[in-house]
Amino acid sequence: MLVLVQANIMTVGLGGKEELLRELPIRLITMRSGKQAARSLKNHKVDGVISKWNLDDMEDGRFLKGLKAARPDVPTIVFIASGDWSQEIAARSLGVSAVLTDEADDDYFRETVADVLGLKGVIAIKAITSVKTEQAKPAMLK
Repeated sequence: MLVLVQANIMTVGLGGKEELLRELPIRLITMRSGKQAARSLKNHKVDGVISKWNLDDMEDGRFLKGLKAARPDVPTIVFIASGDWSQEIAARSLGVSAVLTDEADDDYFRETVADVLGLKGVIAIKAITSVKTEQAKPAMLK
């Protein structure tokens, strides 16, 4: 099955969690630091950003604050520390598209990304196609 890339998504400081997104029809641009991501935004067309609130080189949401000031229209998903209400309030007041905690379930994370990027229909089609293919395999082997 051929799936075309629907969006270019930058992930910042997720530490491997972006691997959960490999099945989505997106191109991932993976950055480790906020400074690296800020420089890359000048050179890459980005349709969405997924970032941790506290990055090693930019604490207290500095990267996201700069991003939303420069490009408020970019859909943004932020990971905050579980139970940290001040981070959640600050992130929501920036106007991010979604706030998740570090403890977010993998399926919920993928579902949130698909929802924010408008890929729900693509995911549903892929899931239906996968089920039909798996059901068809035993019949073909007989």
